[in-house]
Amino acid sequence: MKISEILNQGKVTVSFEVFPPKKETDGEMVCRAVRQIADLKPSYLSVTYGAGGGTSRNTIRIASEIQKRGVPALAHLTCVSSTREEITSLLGKLRENHIENILALRGDIPEGSNFPSPHQYHYASELVRQIKSFGGFCVGAACYPDGHVECEHKEDDISYLKEKVDCGCDFLITQMFFDNSVYYSFLCRVLAKGITVPVVAGIMPVTNSRQIKRICALSGTVLPARFRAIVDRFSDRPEAMEQAGIAYATEQIIDLIANGVSAVHIYAMNKPDVAKRIMENLSGIIQ
Repeated sequence: MKISEILNQGKVTVSFEVFPPKKETDGEMVCRAVRQIADLKPSYLSVTYGAGGGTSRNTIRIASEIQKRGVPALAHLTCVSSTREEITSLLGKLRENHIENILALRGDIPEGSNFPSPHQYHYASELVRQIKSFGGFCVGAACYPDGHVECEHKEDDISYLKEKVDCGCDFLITQMFFDNSVYYSFLCRVLAKGITVPVVAGIMPVTNSRQIKRICALSGTVLPARFRAIVDRFSDRPEAMEQAGIAYATEQIIDLIANGVSAVHIYAMNKPDVAKRIMENLSGIIQ
């Protein structure tokens, strides 16, 4: 089922992101975690592509396994990881495996990379255009409520986002944010720019304080004082940090739903126990 159809059913949707194994020796462990998350029956599961294409060969395999468990899969595809010719080949393989949802991304540029080469797309908007011209796919793209880390001005960032939507994006998924007011403000700004496709709210339950510095450096995400206090208080107590991180994420999601947001995407970092606890916390809310 296409995600655009899922998002337009008038129901609250909760989805998760999973990622393929970084090492082949981790394959079974990752697949087991993915199966456990799929068994929670989320609205869909997205499967990342891997920086520089390092795990890309497993994306289609895992997405196919997800769909066999009755959950729609959203396969990531990046400009950084593939040439134009490779992307065309991958689109054919996705179609062969009956995967009809793609998240089109530029991707994080590996340090020392000479990206872009003449055989690669420079921008996600170009990738969106190719996927739509291939036909048959529902296409999503990323957006950044706090502003893209490489873009100096937020209004320029929204202009680039409008280009992606105009090229054929059916929906958007936000980078993680920890202050819902940032998301609400972002919705107003994109609507004023004429962007009317669904904007799925991306939430990360931070269960390990070591995650947070890297997250903020890569994404430009701003931490509110209330969340910084949690990290400061519980960072040296792993069980307490996990419990507090899940509680904070749950509270964010409840506030979003209470304020009319109907689509939430959770970056659960391949942790089925975290995904399960959040779904249990929301069991009476998302019915």
